[in-house]
Amino acid sequence: MRLVSACLLGVKCAWNGESKENKEILNLLGAGEVLIPVCPEQLGGLQTPRVPSERKGNIVINREGKDMTSYFIRGAQETLRICNLYGVSEVILKEKSPSCGVNRTYDGTFSDTLVEGKGVTTELLESNGIKVISSEEI
Repeated sequence: MRLVSACLLGVKCAWNGESKENKEILNLLGAGEVLIPVCPEQLGGLQTPRVPSERKGNIVINREGKDMTSYFIRGAQETLRICNLYGVSEVILKEKSPSCGVNRTYDGTFSDTLVEGKGVTTELLESNGIKVISSEEI
């Protein structure tokens, strides 16, 4: 059993109200794997659709310049709580997201520039011993 970014399963929860459906991950369901969908940004209290956000150092800002860090921290904490409730030790998260990025995130300039770094949820999960796999590694 693993948690997975809900957008990867076709749930329309991305910032723009769309999904990021990933056929390889959907194939895991077809193979009988149990996948629990989560959207840390929604769990943190953000609506869908929403103004896009990017990580800039230790803060998350939206395109309007508003500090959204507290929502992302709350979503990460709730995702960790779900992992603990179900005994999940491995999750698959959407690369490049300020919540879920595993190896890369956008740099906070809203110029489509990627930098090495982790999303807020990935950092919290890994610091609690949970293995996080990038959606691009499936």
